[in-house]
Amino acid sequence: MFDNKGNLIIVSGFSGCGKGTIVSELINRYDGYVVSVSATTRKPRVNEVYGMHYFFKTEAEFEEMIKNGDLIEYARYVDNYYGTPKVYVENMLQAGKNVILEIEVVGAKKIKELYNDAVTIFVMPPSIAKLKDRLKNRATEDENSLKERFDRSKEELKYARYYDYILVNDNLDFAVEDMHSIVCAHKHKTKFNEEFLDEIKNELDKV
Repeated sequence: MFDNKGNLIIVSGFSGCGKGTIVSELINRYDGYVVSVSATTRKPRVNEVYGMHYFFKTEAEFEEMIKNGDLIEYARYVDNYYGTPKVYVENMLQAGKNVILEIEVVGAKKIKELYNDAVTIFVMPPSIAKLKDRLKNRATEDENSLKERFDRSKEELKYARYYDYILVNDNLDFAVEDMHSIVCAHKHKTKFNEEFLDEIKNELDKV
């Protein structure tokens, strides 16, 4: 039968490129999407809620999760751990939900190795000048932090060519629709529906 399992969607991109805004708007517009909540040792920002934005952990708690195999992937980024809890992702996929993982490039590579049918999308800004403006307008980063993030962006760019899709965020509405179209098209790839095709063949043979 047609595969009703959900898609695993990996979304990465430079800090400040707007990937989180795209994902939030996608969920607002369309049913069937959920965001996997990551665990992190980063301190919560203003208005961030435990269990909604992140599972905020101490280093000791996070390392215990690593030891117990409770994470699909994890990585260290700007002096903090980030990781993807396993149980939530698996349950949502089996329920037919499209699970979005908004993660950095090293974690994305690890997940793609475990879930080779995952769709990977790298979100890019229209220009580096606009990216710099967005980060400064956040007013949450000092000059040292900005430099760290741009140095990291140079490394992330090396991984971008290995993603299935590059999505340029120059217009939010277009970017949201593009991401939804990518997911829909990926769902109907032939290689994910061989069982369904075999079933149709058997039915045709009986005609």
